[in-house]
Amino acid sequence: MAGIGEKYGKTAAQAALRWNVQRGVVVIPKSTHKERMEENLNIWDFKLSDEDMEAIGGLDLGHSEIIDHSLAETAKWLNGWKNDT
Repeated sequence: MAGIGEKYGKTAAQAALRWNVQRGVVVIPKSTHKERMEENLNIWDFKLSDEDMEAIGGLDLGHSEIIDHSLAETAKWLNGWKNDT
């Protein structure tokens, strides 16, 4: 991913954001750092090639590496979270 970003003079994160935008996915990146916010907005001056789109798409494992959303235990755990704001 970093190599694709470098090809366009961008970061891997910018390439990932652009990949989603080019697929018609609405992205809402989260950052509290001004530099990252600016970086996240700086994805409109390039377009990924068809080959790069396919290469990035091939990285998809088809499941989350962080959390298994299909498990009932996960839903129970998430429902247990409290929002005190």
